[in-house]
Order: sequence, then structure tokens, then C-alpha cells
Amino acid sequence: MPRSLRIAGAWAAVLALGLTGCQTSDGSGGTGAEKAQAKAAAPDRVEPLTTRPAPALPATVTSADGHEVTVRDTSRIVPLTGSLNEIVFTLGLGKNVVARDITATFDQAEKLPVVTRAHDVSAESVLSLRPTVVLADTTTGPAEAVDQIRDAGIPLVVFDPAKGLGDVSPRIAAVAKALGVEKSGAELTKRTERRIAAVREDIPAGKGAKKPRVAFLYLRGSASVYLLGGRASGASSLLEAAGAVDAGKESGLKKDFTAITSEALAKAAPDAILVMSKGLASVDGVDGLLKVPGVAETPAGLDRRIVSIDDGVLLNYGPRTDQVLKSLVDQLYGDGK
Repeated sequence: MPRSLRIAGAWAAVLALGLTGCQTSDGSGGTGAEKAQAKAAAPDRVEPLTTRPAPALPATVTSADGHEVTVRDTSRIVPLTGSLNEIVFTLGLGKNVVARDITATFDQAEKLPVVTRAHDVSAESVLSLRPTVVLADTTTGPAEAVDQIRDAGIPLVVFDPAKGLGDVSPRIAAVAKALGVEKSGAELTKRTERRIAAVREDIPAGKGAKKPRVAFLYLRGSASVYLLGGRASGASSLLEAAGAVDAGKESGLKKDFTAITSEALAKAAPDAILVMSKGLASVDGVDGLLKVPGVAETPAGLDRRIVSIDDGVLLNYGPRTDQVLKSLVDQLYGDGK
């Protein structure tokens, strides 16, 4: 399995289905899941800055792969990952974007042509769109395609992927600098940090209260792929920010993912399970998830305590991370906040 969910194998299955929630009845006319699904009917949109960006070009930056790149024109931008697309749109440059990765699931990007799937880029498709700048990250491949784009004379900037909350602001700033809109980048960074801080202030933090143990599961029912996240899954930062314990990491799993076994789940002993909404749908919902060996016997399985978050935003660590954290907190603690 690849190093993280942002790499080819995992993201092949990532498409947005919206939020689903904890599977506990609250006595008010429906389960938590049904209410969360109702909320998912709300548009999946990013929120661009209200101030219009004014690119100061040319902009010269050092790409994560060591190349010095000069960007002279941002009129036709091709971001090769969903998270980069989200940042560009939120900076206010959405009208300049001419393509998307399959993981760019938000409404504003929906009609753009797809040129990248599971970090597997089609160089021919990219070049056919006459881009003036291409944005990628270190997981984008194959290397031959990346080289082909660069050899065609297109400025191509590579970024390190975001792996935790601490990467949110540096990543926004890096993208903004490459596009010559550092002022907008500073504004978006400030807004994002303020919103994340506001969510964190509202997280339950009772003295002596037991932190919930949460296991992050990656599911692809159609391919019979059932994985338990460990230290490098990408979810630890969110779980810890929400006042929870990453059960996979805490049980000693140092890699990104490990095949789910009854023994591994028993050792992790999660009080709740975090999944992507597409993954949950792929196993036919909570009832299907409980049929995965070992899940039903965990405290989370016994309580049907399942937290589900949209695939397109869960691990982006970008301008909408405050929404991800809030959804995680709301579903995890419910009325107990």
C-alpha cells in the first residue's frame, strides 16, 4: 500500500458522497447518520476570499523537487491534486483554473476536465489545455509525465504534500507565492488559522476525562480492501486536535496502513471508528462495516459509533480543514459537548 492516502492506490477510490454520521439514535426522529446525510445535501463548495487577487508576476520559487521555476502567467492554471485545486480556488483564482484532479470534488470545479486520477497524470491531456502554469506535489506521477510537461516549457511547481494541521498555513503560503498572490495567501492563512482555532476552543476538554480512542479505517469494499490506519495514515493530527487518541497509532502501528484483522482491532480497541463516506458506502453502510472481521467486537462496533467525513476534504489539510475538524468533533462528541 502506498505511503499515504494521498498516493495512487488510495485516492483511486476517493470521490465525495457527503457527510454521514455516528450511528446512534438520539430519540428525535432519526439516527445520527440520517441527520448527517440530510446535512450532506448542502452544496459542497469552497469559499473564495472576498478580495480580488492581484498577481505580482513574474514569481520565482524553488520547487520541492529542486527546480527553480519562474511563473510569468497565471491565466491558465492546472492543479494536479484536489487539495491544490481547492487552495487556488479559495485564493480567488478559480476562473483561471482549466482542469482538475478527480479528487477536486467541490461544486465550483465540477465541470472542469479531469486530467489526473489517483495522482496518475495524463501529460497529453494537460498539454492540450495550453496551461501557463502547472501545480503538482511530490506524489504526482508518473515521473515521465511530469518530465514531459516540464520539457514542453510549461512552468511546473511541485509542493510537498500536507500531512497534518501544522502544514496547512505553509502550504497555502507556498501556493500563493508561486502564483504571485502572497498578499492573498497571507489573508487566507489568517482566515484559516482563525477558523481552526475557533473550532479547537469548542472541543470538550473536561479535566480527567477519558479521551476517546478512534481508529481510522480505509475501506474499498468493491476491491475487498480493508485497512487500519497507523502513525503515518495522515489522520493522527486531526484526531489529536479533536481531543481524541489515534487508536491505530497508539496500538503501535508505525506504518501508514495495515490489513484489518480481529487481533489488530482488538489491540486498538477503538471507542469510535473514522471512515471516509465513499468507503463506508462501498461496504453498504454501517451494517456492512460491522461484518468486517473484528469490527463488531470493538467498543465502537458494539455502540455503532461511526464517524464519516467526505473523502474530498478529510485529509486535504487546507482552507476547509476547520470544517473537517468541526464535523469530526460534532460527530464524535454529539450532545456531550
